[in-house]
Amino acid sequence: MSKQIVIANCGGFWGDDPTAAGRQVRGGPIDYLVMDYLAEVTMAILHKQMARNPELGFAGDFLTQLRDVLVDCVDNNITIISNAGGVNPHGCRIAVEALADELGVADQVRVGVITGDDIYPELDEILASEPLSHMETGEPLTDIRDRVMSANAYLGADPIVKALEMGANIVICGRVTDTGVTLAPMIYEFGWSPDDWDRIAAGIVGGHIIECGLQACGGNFTDWQLVPSHDNMGYPLLEVESDGTFVVTKHPDTGGLVSVHTVGEQLLYEMGSPAYLAPDCVAHFDSIQISDAGPDRVRVEGVKGSPPPPTLKVSVSFQNGYRAFGRLLISGPDTLAKARKLEEVFWTSVGGRENFEDARSQLIGWDGTHPSLTVSEPSEVILQVAVRDGDRDKIDKLFAPQVVPKVLGTIPGVTVLADQGRPRSSDVVGYWPALLSREAVHVKVQVGDEILDVPLPSFSAEDQPDVMHPETDVAFEPTGEVVRVPLSRLALGRSGDKGDTSNVGLIARSPSIYGWLVEAITEDFVKERFEDIAQGGVERFELPNLISLNFLIHESLGGGGTMSLLADAQGKSYAQYLLATEVEVDKALLP
Repeated sequence: MSKQIVIANCGGFWGDDPTAAGRQVRGGPIDYLVMDYLAEVTMAILHKQMARNPELGFAGDFLTQLRDVLVDCVDNNITIISNAGGVNPHGCRIAVEALADELGVADQVRVGVITGDDIYPELDEILASEPLSHMETGEPLTDIRDRVMSANAYLGADPIVKALEMGANIVICGRVTDTGVTLAPMIYEFGWSPDDWDRIAAGIVGGHIIECGLQACGGNFTDWQLVPSHDNMGYPLLEVESDGTFVVTKHPDTGGLVSVHTVGEQLLYEMGSPAYLAPDCVAHFDSIQISDAGPDRVRVEGVKGSPPPPTLKVSVSFQNGYRAFGRLLISGPDTLAKARKLEEVFWTSVGGRENFEDARSQLIGWDGTHPSLTVSEPSEVILQVAVRDGDRDKIDKLFAPQVVPKVLGTIPGVTVLADQGRPRSSDVVGYWPALLSREAVHVKVQVGDEILDVPLPSFSAEDQPDVMHPETDVAFEPTGEVVRVPLSRLALGRSGDKGDTSNVGLIARSPSIYGWLVEAITEDFVKERFEDIAQGGVERFELPNLISLNFLIHESLGGGGTMSLLADAQGKSYAQYLLATEVEVDKALLP
């Protein structure tokens, strides 16, 4: 049994830095290289690719990165695990094996393939017994069955572990959880029991920390000025012990920063309830303990887990009409008055906003994501107009032709951006989350010519773990002097998206500030701050172990994903906007 393994992440999404794999492999010793490519709507894109060419349907960037590192990985006994298989894992295997042959290492490469997540071929059979109701609205999937483009169940680590046991040194998956590719090598190397909930939960937490690449190493960090360098950013590494404790770090002599705050922000990213649901177990984020372990080193321990839910999450994509965007640059003087006039003239020329299912205007550079933080008028803005509708002809014939002519027919100082022209409509892919019984998913693992069925384990529910929270009610001596400061003086934050819900996590800069946050930054406070975009309710969760609060702002992303017409459809700006709020506090609270 291994005493320690090093797991390296080299990307957080399809389109991340293609040089990252080489930097991770050659930057220092590692045992596993994990890669994440799949977002919810990516599966629909890959389905369309495969429909045009049956040899496609997987992440092509995977081959680009493999070409750079495959020989080095073979020479240094580094195992590669990725969900690059998309909707065609076997097609991806064929391409990888051809690359290995081209590079002269075919005899040293054993590719494992995980299938069974793609339930689209059996969808009608499944719907005969399970409704696959939308997790937020309760609508049955049969309401949109004729528009479904893909349907994939989220698998966990079990089949990846089986592929490793069968001797694979490259494991290609479809829709597995982002955390599963990192958890699997821990289970395999340390021989963890599938019901060793605390260790399994620790592996899930480790996977969550590194799944988004540079976000754990100083990328997208509130205190960005503290990052020594943003050049040659170091991607995250996990140094994992057999008891489930691990250190988050990066290769030496790389840019970026690994600190309690960079790791803490990533823990809150795209988080919902502290009970983090995964196919392998429930990881209780309100049990995590993080501490400084030296320069660019953060220790994570104390994670508690409990049995997973009896169902698997399913991601369904469906055709949901079309959308288009038009953008015009407007310069001063009187920038805002001219922009509002142009906006008024444009919508009149297309028959009004009500002519479309959804229509929006945003002034990028002024209020493109949120109301302006300044009263100073900008010298220039971009007017973005956007529509979504089920009638493509309406967009192409009514909306699109009216954007560019406004350059000559309205206000002075307006121009078309150099890379813009007449807007083009594009498909809108809707996201439908649902739950499915484990028994309905049939997973297979193939390594070489050997094919095995891998039944998904099910566990009976147990009591929730006893989570001990640290003392956070730290008193301070008030000065009586009240000061007005931006919330960023008191907290850090990060935000992300899940469908049409944005999460905003706040980390107090001290335990005493956490007590103030609990009292002052309420659900109503956040709802009021985002009143212009929060169409649904706001939920708050407390994590005293991380001196953090997590907010879920429902119906705040314009439908989310490709349905949204917002400039920020993923809520990336939401935490920063909340942190800009001015609050009044006793001066003694300021760190």
